[in-house]
Amino acid sequence: MTSPAAAQPESGWPPPPFHAPTPAVTGTDGVRHFNGLTYATSPGYRPRLLDVHVPPADGPVPAVVWIHGGGWLEGDRRFPPPTVPVELLHGAVLGAGLALVGVDYRHSLEAPFPAQLHDVKAALRYVRHHAADLGIDPERIGAWGESAGGHLAALAGLVRADTHGAGLEGVEGVREADSGVRAVVDWYGVSDIEAILDQSLPALPDGSPYPNPFHALLGGPESERRERARVASPVTYAADRGAPPFLLIHGREDQVVPYSQSEALARVLKDAGGDVTLRPVEGADHIFLGSPEVPDIVAHSVEFLQGHLTA
Repeated sequence: MTSPAAAQPESGWPPPPFHAPTPAVTGTDGVRHFNGLTYATSPGYRPRLLDVHVPPADGPVPAVVWIHGGGWLEGDRRFPPPTVPVELLHGAVLGAGLALVGVDYRHSLEAPFPAQLHDVKAALRYVRHHAADLGIDPERIGAWGESAGGHLAALAGLVRADTHGAGLEGVEGVREADSGVRAVVDWYGVSDIEAILDQSLPALPDGSPYPNPFHALLGGPESERRERARVASPVTYAADRGAPPFLLIHGREDQVVPYSQSEALARVLKDAGGDVTLRPVEGADHIFLGSPEVPDIVAHSVEFLQGHLTA
């Protein structure tokens, strides 16, 4: 099958909407690394990139798409939160026989919502479209995110073009593949933006100003903010039947995203007959700060994904 990228004229114009995977670099441990693949391009924006790490295997393996946090304002596909060592996250996923896909997405001051969800869905479509080249099973893909990434992972699992229209699906990158996921792990993500739209956020340690992440994400005039918040909230879609299994993990003492946000999403999913597990982390602030449970939390998350993606 010839991709749109391969069909572009030799002049390079118009630019391709995505680029086919470049050859992998194989490490001494047998893990194949596809670094900096361009999964979507849009005029006026930097190319959106993803990395794919595939463990040695005899055939296609399930994949986990990792979505970083950072208040939708910052963050990087290559780095989990500072409380979670890269080696711990990558080692746990790859050691379970799962591929790990780290994705970047447009930050909110580059483009407001739903650009971030469009990018995540474009990344999912790209991985599925190029699954054979990457060594991934296109039918077994899950989403895992933390903070802002948890919010986007939840939306990726809940928002479907056939149910909610094409407006939240986006047309970036690969267009013809499916963007659904088989399981979702959401670490301390926002689920109901409207409920906390006006809450004050902790000041930065040096007292410097910081954009309000909710206002930056939603964009638009203040008069439209609450409706935009509803559209951008996972709870809006959680009552629909057909959601994939969810694992929600959230610190009880989270001062940035209240624990009640995960409680609300779990309640709506459960009321709709969904398969949802909510794990509170006692004494933990945002990014599980102050908790000694991080290695066990990572292991629990990987076990959940492995169970649902290899069943």
